[in-house]
This record gives sequence, C-alpha cells and structure tokens, in this order.
Amino acid sequence: MTDSLDALNKKLDRLIEAVARLASPPVPQTDLGVADCFVWQADPGFLDPVRKVNRVDIGLIRGVDRVRDILLDNTERFASGYAANNVLLWGARGMGKSSLVKAVHATVNASDKLERPLKLIEIHREDIDTLPKLMGLLKAAPWRFILFCDDLSFDHDDTSYKSLKAALEGGVEGRPGNVIFYATSNRRHLLPRDMIDNERSTAINPSEAVEEKVSLSDRFGLWLGFHKCSQDEYLDMIDGYVRYHDLAIDPEQLRAEALEWATTRGSRSGRVAWQFTQDLAGRLGKPLKD
Repeated sequence: MTDSLDALNKKLDRLIEAVARLASPPVPQTDLGVADCFVWQADPGFLDPVRKVNRVDIGLIRGVDRVRDILLDNTERFASGYAANNVLLWGARGMGKSSLVKAVHATVNASDKLERPLKLIEIHREDIDTLPKLMGLLKAAPWRFILFCDDLSFDHDDTSYKSLKAALEGGVEGRPGNVIFYATSNRRHLLPRDMIDNERSTAINPSEAVEEKVSLSDRFGLWLGFHKCSQDEYLDMIDGYVRYHDLAIDPEQLRAEALEWATTRGSRSGRVAWQFTQDLAGRLGKPLKD
C-alpha cells in the first residue's frame, strides 16, 4: 500500500511540474524610470527598456528644415505640458521621417527646461489594436509619452485602423493628456489608393465609404510632408556626415563618388547618403562615431 502511494505521489509531482512548465511566465514589471525609450511588447504586455537608442544627431538631418522646426516646436510644447497635436510624418522613402522623431526626442530631453524627461515608446504596427491597453498603463504615470509607430499603413480587409481612430480621439475616455501619437508612413491617408478607389466604385454611397477610410489621417493634427531631395541637398547631407565622422577625402572626389552612388541606386535621399557614407568609411578604414 505504501509503495502504491509513493508511486502515485511521484506521478502527481511529475504532473505538477509539467503543468508548471506549460504555464505562461510572469509578466515582467515595467519600471518607467530606468530609461527614456521603450518598446511595447504587446504579448504579454510590458514596456521593454532600450538602453542605447539607434539615432543620429538632429544636426545631421538635412533637407527637411521646415518640418524639423515644426516637429521640434510641437514636441517641446507637449513636453512642457502645453497643448500639442498628434503628428503624421508622410512622404518619400529614406528622407529621415523616423530618424527625425528620435532626434527630436533626444534634443528635447537634452534641454534643461523639463522637470521630468519625455519618454518615447515604440509600438509595432501589428500591435495597434493593443493601444487601449498601453494607454491604460501610461495614463496614471507622472511622465509624458510619445507613442511612436514607424511605417504605419493598413492593407485590404485590415480593420485595426478603427482601433487607432478610437485611441487617438474617440472613445469615452479619449486620449490621456500625457500621451501623444507620432507615426511615419509613405502614404498620406495610410491606406492604399486602390483600396480607396475600390470603396468609391463599389459602395452604395461612395462619398461616405471613402470618408470612413480616409478619416483616420484627420486624427493627426499635423501632417508633415517629406519630399525627394535635390542633388544639392543630397550632397549637403553627405558633406555633413563626412565632417561629423572625420572622413578625409578630396572634395571633388567625394562629389563624383557620391553622384555615382546615387545614380547606381536610382534615387537620392538621406538613407542613400548614409549608405554611401558607410561604404566610404569602410573603404577608408575609418570607424564611424556612435
């Protein structure tokens, strides 16, 4: 009888261990004081601190002076506790939309005007429908937050844009006063043009159908457009990178190689300028500054 009980207890212990292994691990506790930048991990639902942010100095972002000043002013007002708008940065690829958001955040925090640092939280596009949960975590915190979604867009049959509309301006509670939303996109209305055209051609009331689709971008009080840069702006970007990273090269040679690089890529942009700079530094055997 005793042997049978011992065998049963051993089986129960193994069963308990197996069930414990299947159980979800505990959700890590979020400490908002340990960093100024976080990434929202929607499952299981916590903010993962980023110790070293991948960004460039705001002085190296060229060709977008007007939108840079507007975004910086909006961010400074928000960080100081004043009214500010959600921002949609849209337009040409590689012109520094996401880089500008991160650079502006660093610039604002580098000033000595703030009692508390401004926090930047990145949320992935596929986690947009968890925005209400994230806002619930932030609304009682003593800091102010920029929620940042890079490359935001919506495809056919994707209804998560409705969650974003409600989180930005709709709903009973509305957006918490200590939260603002910045997004980048190649599309001004965040939806494919053929999707909007299809709504117009198939709906019983075309104007109402299209209005439903494009009204999402109306939730952004500021639309900042980024356009393809000129040759002079492209070369100015490269000059800035070369000076910053102390790359010694003849100016005429630099110009010729930079133009050839842009021709082979078929475009000119801040991203192309940075890729050329990386290639140049590698050929010169020079490390790039952090």
